[in-house]
This record gives sequence, C-alpha cells and structure tokens, in this order.
Amino acid sequence: MNGIRVGSLFGIPFYVNPSWFFVLALVTISYGAELANQFSYLGTVLPWILGFISALLLFASVLAHELGHSFVAIAKGIEVKSITLFIFGGLATLEKEAKTPLASFYIAIAGPLVSLTLFALLILIQASVTLPAALGAMLSLLAYINLVLGVFNLIPGLPLDGGNILKAIVWKITGNPHKGVLFASRSGQFFGWLAITTGALGVLNILPIGSLWTLLIGWFLLQNAGFSAQSARIQEKLSSYTAAEAVTPNSPIVQADLNLRAFANDYVIGQNKWKKFLVVDNEGQLLGSIEVDEMKKVPTSQWTETPVAQLMHGKDKIETIESDRTLLEAVKLIEKNNIQQLTVVKADGVVVGLLEKASIINFLQKEAGLKAA
Repeated sequence: MNGIRVGSLFGIPFYVNPSWFFVLALVTISYGAELANQFSYLGTVLPWILGFISALLLFASVLAHELGHSFVAIAKGIEVKSITLFIFGGLATLEKEAKTPLASFYIAIAGPLVSLTLFALLILIQASVTLPAALGAMLSLLAYINLVLGVFNLIPGLPLDGGNILKAIVWKITGNPHKGVLFASRSGQFFGWLAITTGALGVLNILPIGSLWTLLIGWFLLQNAGFSAQSARIQEKLSSYTAAEAVTPNSPIVQADLNLRAFANDYVIGQNKWKKFLVVDNEGQLLGSIEVDEMKKVPTSQWTETPVAQLMHGKDKIETIESDRTLLEAVKLIEKNNIQQLTVVKADGVVVGLLEKASIINFLQKEAGLKAA
C-alpha cells in the first residue's frame, strides 16, 4: 500500500498514502473549530494552526505505533520493507513472517504497548505540569488518541494487532501458523460485521452509538480479514504438497552425451513447446542447460559427432529447490526471485523435473477435481 515516499526513518522507507491527506484536513478542520469554540482568546488563525499541529501529532502517534512493530521485527532478524500512513492508520510491511509464534506475538504486541506507554506518559505530564488551557486540551487529545490506538488495535481479529496476537496464540497451541491466521481472520470478519452493523444502525439513529466512520472501519476489517483467510487457505493447501508432486510432466531434460542429431530428432523437430532443456549426466544429476538456438552455431554435418554438453551452459544460473520442500516454499522462492520456473532436484542432486507457475496451477486444479469427484 505504498503512496508518496517522504523519506526514511531509521533506514525504513516511509510513505504517505493519498488518503492520509483527507484525514489530515479533516482533523485540522474539526479540531481547529473545536479549539476556536472553546478558547475564543486564540483569535482567528491560531486555532487552525493548533488543529493542524494536532493532526500531525495524531499521525506521529500512529508512526510511533508502527515503529514499535518495526524495531521488534528488526531485532528478530526480519527486514521492514516500508511504513505507510493511510486513512485508517499505519502499516509496517515486513519482508517475511516471523519463524516462531513467540516472535510473532512480540512483534504484534509491540505497537499497542508503545501507544499505551505514550498514553501513560502524556497523562503523567498533564498531571505534573501546568500548561495553558489550549495546550492542555491538545495534550489530552493526544493522550486519548494513543489510548484508543492501543486498545482498538488489541481487538482480537485480523488485520488488527490483536488478530496477530490471537494468530500467534493459536499457532502456538496447534503448531500450525495457517490455522492461526484462519482463526484470527474469522474473528476479524466477526468484528467487521459487528462494526458495519453498529455503524449502519447509528447512521439510521436506531442506536445511540455508531457512525459512518464506524461503518467504514468495519468494511476495512471485513475486507482485509477476508483476504487473510483466503491467503491462509491457499498457503495451507500449498504446504500439504511437495515441489516434486507438481513438476511439469515430461519436463525438458536431456543427457549430456546425447549428440545434436538425436537431440534434434527426438526433442526439437515437430515440438515447439521447449526452447531450453536441462542437461544431466548418466546418473541424472544436473550439469547445466542448453538452448535450442545454440544448435545453429554448429553445422548440421557435425551434429552426429557433437554432444549436447559441448553447447551446454553451466548450472550456476539455474534456480533449484529440493524435491521434499513444500509447494508453498517453492512459490515463495519463485515470487521472491521473480522467476518463472525452478528445477526440482533430490537430495543427491538427481533432477526430478521442472516446476513452473503453470504446472503448479494445473496440479492444484487437478487435485481439486479429484477431491470433488
């Protein structure tokens, strides 16, 4: 959810989504008007300046909350890709998920703890220092914002921090991170529907609580919880299969000692599917690859005496994955390295076959069809 990059904080890219400006203006206008009504001695311009400062402090509180998550994630060896402020708050995007439920718990709870700590500090300052009435009101607002930010995010449903805390607890109990995500997502959907219902009834004046903002927050929770649940189901399914199970049937593999004439007759002529083949030795271990177009470098009169190995490229640029790794690990590797395929090999280096995005999709569709039947 990146927007406009405004710099870096502690080495973390910092973005502002365009929706942030709407809230900035809304808080500036609404709180500026409130200050003008409460403290007439402020004059005409000063209330709006203070309202703008209050809006910036609001987002500074959100930023501190996200930095809490970020610092703990970094301490756990997880890179923070970015922090983005948007209409509903902030989002720290992590490079990967935590490896253990305890690490996931610590990362999730860090944000609310920062917000609640700021609330306590602000209340302490307010009780200890005598401030002008307008500044005291701003301090009270900031304290209240941090209290709401901390407590609201502890609601046990994704995508809120409380949902991630719940996910970590279920993960610890079941030993399955995907079950944790599913459980927390369903909880998030429940709270999403609750907020939507409360907001709608509030807008219709049927309930004394609830507003359009409550309805929008509910929609946000419902949408994101739904995406999390769908992602968890897919990841759980991918985790139940190995990379070897989804290799492309009749993968393009040839022996290194095969001559170019036999290679052309058996694998190339009349077959336009593959432009590149994996090359293996007599034991089936990966040696490299050969591109069909490379054959043009050798006169056809010499094909019978030229082995495939002579035109072979080394295996250093071939991405591989062990055959017993999960299909989920394979998909993550494909996405991370932005590649189209992986070569699946056994622990002893013997090539099993080629794993492509298309072959993964076909395999999953086939499995779904078999289960349906």
